[in-house]
Amino acid sequence: MFEVASRSPRQWAASVILGFAETTNLSIAGRRFDVRGAGPNSEALVALLTAIGARRVAAGETPDYLFVSGEGGTPLLPRDLDALAPDPDRPLVLVDATPDGTAVADDSARADQLRAGVRATSLPHVVVVRLDDTRHGPHESAAADRIAWARRFMPASARLAAQLAEDGTVRGVRIGVSMVLEPKTAVLALMLRDAGAEVAVFSHPDETDDDVADALREAGLRVHARAAAGPDEHRALAMAFLEERPAVLVDDGSHVIRLAHEAAPRLLDGMIGAAEETTSGLRPLRAMAAEGLLRIPVVAVNDARSKTLFDNRYGTGQSCLFTILGLTGLDLFGAAVVVAGYGPVGEGVARHARALGAAVVVAEPDPVRALAASYDGFRVSRLVEAVAAADLVVSATGVRDTIGLDVLRACPPSAVVAVAGGVPQEVAVDDALAAGATREVIGWKRERIAFPGGTSVELLDGGGCINVTAGEGNPIEIMDLSFAVQLSAIRHLVETAGTLTPGVHPLPAAADDAVAAQALAAAGLRIDDAAAPAAPVPLWPRFGSIA
Repeated sequence: MFEVASRSPRQWAASVILGFAETTNLSIAGRRFDVRGAGPNSEALVALLTAIGARRVAAGETPDYLFVSGEGGTPLLPRDLDALAPDPDRPLVLVDATPDGTAVADDSARADQLRAGVRATSLPHVVVVRLDDTRHGPHESAAADRIAWARRFMPASARLAAQLAEDGTVRGVRIGVSMVLEPKTAVLALMLRDAGAEVAVFSHPDETDDDVADALREAGLRVHARAAAGPDEHRALAMAFLEERPAVLVDDGSHVIRLAHEAAPRLLDGMIGAAEETTSGLRPLRAMAAEGLLRIPVVAVNDARSKTLFDNRYGTGQSCLFTILGLTGLDLFGAAVVVAGYGPVGEGVARHARALGAAVVVAEPDPVRALAASYDGFRVSRLVEAVAAADLVVSATGVRDTIGLDVLRACPPSAVVAVAGGVPQEVAVDDALAAGATREVIGWKRERIAFPGGTSVELLDGGGCINVTAGEGNPIEIMDLSFAVQLSAIRHLVETAGTLTPGVHPLPAAADDAVAAQALAAAGLRIDDAAAPAAPVPLWPRFGSIA
């Protein structure tokens, strides 16, 4: 990202946070933290964590994350690390960010690698120590270790899965999980298996971690996915997954739901329904429903407040931007960042970029959302005009050709272009190639798109969903909420089997609230009871009847 010797406190704080996120796959926003150590570096770290959305603990509170800063040389923490984590059911993660890794007095308590298989981080000397996992013992493989790590930070999903197991709601039910295949999804599949369901798993090759797939196979699940699968094998795997005849489909992008309707409608017979995770997946399903083509009920998981307000804004915002920075080494302080689209994903990207010091411009054709961006303190502009001085352009619309030819040609040669979330050709790569552009690989998941005449941009991951295909997806705690919503949707579908009509249905508000309540309980947070509905107020309280 920048030379260590020339780091300012702000740059140092950014590198610590990026290294922490890359190493742990944990969220910053919504978490409680503390910082041990004094000086400009510590002050910058507190300021940046707070700007992203974390909260420094008050006296007597136990943090989720404890960052140790300082000049090193003198241990800043006691030898008895267990005293820092009094609640065995709440993990405490310690980040040793001292220059020489001397925050912890006892070297035996330190772990130089948090999870096997994690790539090098932005700041290699950041060391994360698990204070609660020693009781679990070693795991069979690197993938099993990563899955176990994810499970530690998914308490809301664990609570709802335990309820499903206790009341037997999904016992014997065939459930197909079609999502990005990485450790968090593996935890969801295993929770459903442990609740008594018969689980099969499918994933797109670009979204498949083969080690995780193998770990699930070893656990007895049927997995239809391979990272190196070509188009024909990929389709064959998808059809084999559908031939498992799942009663409930858990989908991401509605790819399998639509495939079943187009290629194997007979497999829809007897299907209870599906739960769809994403905005881009719900759009075509609603179009199918409007035309009378959707044959099963689908619960709009994406629209649940416990999903959209957190997954899209905080999860995708953090993971996409941090993945971009990890790939490119960009320093956002003073950089010009353009965000196309100001739905929840665009809002999250814009907020995280601003927290890291960027000057953010939002391009949004919806007048209400554009006005909201202005009220949130962002400059609003037309996209083709905004990108002319951009260092980074992020599309967050989920709409094809958002970054069209005119936008690509308007970018300066140094601009980086990426997609947060997304659909195929959200960046008009095919149109660019048809117009004579060339592609040159310049690094892992990085390429130069050059047009005749000298105009060029750096495109990340071919315009793919950057946090999934080049990163490890959304942070674990965020996906805990999303998968808890999925578990609630599965319960709703099974309990209402045969009564929901074909179409797109909301998750009942009570189920949505229950997810948030479980997350609050797991965090030890208490809120007031909801007030009883107030008595109706007369329409004309001052003037009486107008009859």
